[in-house]
Amino acid sequence: MANLVVRNLDQRIVDALKQRASQHGRSAEAEHRALLEELLLKPKGKSFAEVLAAIPNVGRDEDFERVEDGIGRDDVFN
Repeated sequence: MANLVVRNLDQRIVDALKQRASQHGRSAEAEHRALLEELLLKPKGKSFAEVLAAIPNVGRDEDFERVEDGIGRDDVFN
């Protein structure tokens, strides 16, 4: 295992790390390891654009044509 030393941290960061560690019931060092692992090694979710691009091209435009049913906005909200 490698060691990592981080110098010149703002005291607010150190305090936030200690508080977060306390909330999770672990040491600041263990919390630091967990944060680094979560941010750097866990796969991230797809962006909205990636999800849209992954939708298969099925059907024709006519299959999704909007059909008016004759009920207007005033009929629904009155």
